[in-house]
Amino acid sequence: MNEPLDGAGPTPDATLRRTASPTFRLLASPIGRLAVITVLIFVALALLAPSRFVSVGNLTSMAFQFPEFALLSLAMMLAMLTGGIDLSVVGIANLSAILAGLALHAAGPEASAGTATLAIGAAIVVSLAVGAVCGVINGLTIGRFALPPILATLGSGLIYTGLGVAITGGSAVLGFPAAFAIIGNGSLGIVPVPLILFAVAAVGVAFLLGRTAYGIRIELLGTNPLASRFAGIDDFMVTVKTYVLSGMLAALAGLVVMSRANSAKADYGSSYMLLSILICVLGGINPNGGFGKVSGLVLAVLSLQFLSSGLNMLQVSNFAREFIWGGLLLIVMVVNTFELVRHRR
Repeated sequence: MNEPLDGAGPTPDATLRRTASPTFRLLASPIGRLAVITVLIFVALALLAPSRFVSVGNLTSMAFQFPEFALLSLAMMLAMLTGGIDLSVVGIANLSAILAGLALHAAGPEASAGTATLAIGAAIVVSLAVGAVCGVINGLTIGRFALPPILATLGSGLIYTGLGVAITGGSAVLGFPAAFAIIGNGSLGIVPVPLILFAVAAVGVAFLLGRTAYGIRIELLGTNPLASRFAGIDDFMVTVKTYVLSGMLAALAGLVVMSRANSAKADYGSSYMLLSILICVLGGINPNGGFGKVSGLVLAVLSLQFLSSGLNMLQVSNFAREFIWGGLLLIVMVVNTFELVRHRR
């Protein structure tokens, strides 16, 4: 009979997780911890300001607000899963919104129902097409020319923003058909349309990552690019497809922002870049690639939206808020790094 190999048995951490209570197992999971934190934030704010935080008006307002940066976070997540990053998502969102806004502006605010419907359809197609083209450019520069993703997308993001400024002269694009406001400000029953769009996008991304060959390929590419190549995976095509999807999600976010603001401009959503990265890291997406779940991202979105609403109640300035987001990002990354080192030991 063969003797068992040294170290072949379960690790102490694994044994502890199997024998521990359900509460411990919940807290041992990154998503479980985040779920607990999200609930605690909600309960704390509900106790501090029950008449304001838990009011129907505030909850409805939050449901309209967070899909904007949640869609950008989904776009950022896809890039991070490859081991890269997409710093151009805000630039793509604004450029696609500007070009779509020009199509809407041509119809004008007084357009008939038929003309408005055609203009809105054309604007959506234009926006998603621009997002896809920008994604192809990002994917080519990273996958074909082997530029570091952080530098490639930083440069392309500046280009997209510059194009938006050049097209508009720095001013906002206005004068859309009234029906376009439904995308950012409308509701189906009691459910806000932006929330529905985010839910559909989140379910779609979760399906792609968890139920398709593409999800396996992107996970392997992010975890071990060398093993991915030996497995016969076309890393270049996976990279391009990923950044195309990222660009289209950013474009969808741009449509929502444009509809809510009833205008398009090259500098909208400038604070969303840091926020989308923070959401991804807080949601358990590995910045080095290979691992991440949409459920974690959704919980991170909710926790930060609750915090943002609480900061609004405390009348915290935007500058102080960015300081808080930046500090929180560093803290989360340090905690995640220590957690990774502990598990490796």
